[in-house]
Amino acid sequence: MRALSIAATGMLAQQTNVDVISNNIANMNTTAFKRQRAEFQDLLYQQVSRPGAESGNDGTRIPTGIQIGAGVRTGGVYRIHEQGELTHTGNPYDMAVDGKGYFQVTLPNGDFAYTRASSFQLSDQGELVTSDGYRVNPGITIPQGAEQVSVSTVGQVQVKMPGQTTMQTIGRLQLTTFINEAGLEAIGSNLLKQTDASGQPNTANPGDIGYGTIRQEFVEASNVNPVSEITSLIAAQRAYEMNSRVVKTADEMLSVTTQLR
Repeated sequence: MRALSIAATGMLAQQTNVDVISNNIANMNTTAFKRQRAEFQDLLYQQVSRPGAESGNDGTRIPTGIQIGAGVRTGGVYRIHEQGELTHTGNPYDMAVDGKGYFQVTLPNGDFAYTRASSFQLSDQGELVTSDGYRVNPGITIPQGAEQVSVSTVGQVQVKMPGQTTMQTIGRLQLTTFINEAGLEAIGSNLLKQTDASGQPNTANPGDIGYGTIRQEFVEASNVNPVSEITSLIAAQRAYEMNSRVVKTADEMLSVTTQLR
């Protein structure tokens, strides 16, 4: 009874689908979160009769054949990098990316990670860091006593010190892009890491061709659409129920067979 195992693969696939959707909904208010989507593939087929096989000595061939599938499996879960809505916060250290690109940060082990969740803060040394204390690259240090901090759309960081009438440039932020953003590995805390699938990082100044710009005092919201996710959740639930009904039907068929006399 192939239906039992086939329906079981369908239930497992839809369970994975629900897991992905639930994670999207859970991170609906996570800064710069990118929603994910599960993708499925059919399994190997049993060739009862191969299409195009000869059915007689006169060269007659079978037009369609008989192929019976073995079910479904999860082919991948990929991240959709559509930009979320930019929200004004009034915090001078919130710097959203409007367009393509990630901020590069240094992890405690010295590795690099990348993020668009740019609700930055200052360390005890005045360095620009993430909410977890990871330093932003290239390093930006705000002088103690600075009265005003300004970040231009192209990443120029300027400060106004007491007694001065003009702004002083102290550094410039940069953005990093990848040829395959979907290949980045999520490690939690709104951070992504480079993989062989993502390709090598390409770093340039904001506003360069192919790179976004900086919006000071803004943060990027998640790109999760609640209505779309709830609709997908209902569809996944119905698909799970239909597969479970196939299991029940197959069980009833087997029960009838065992009761034959």
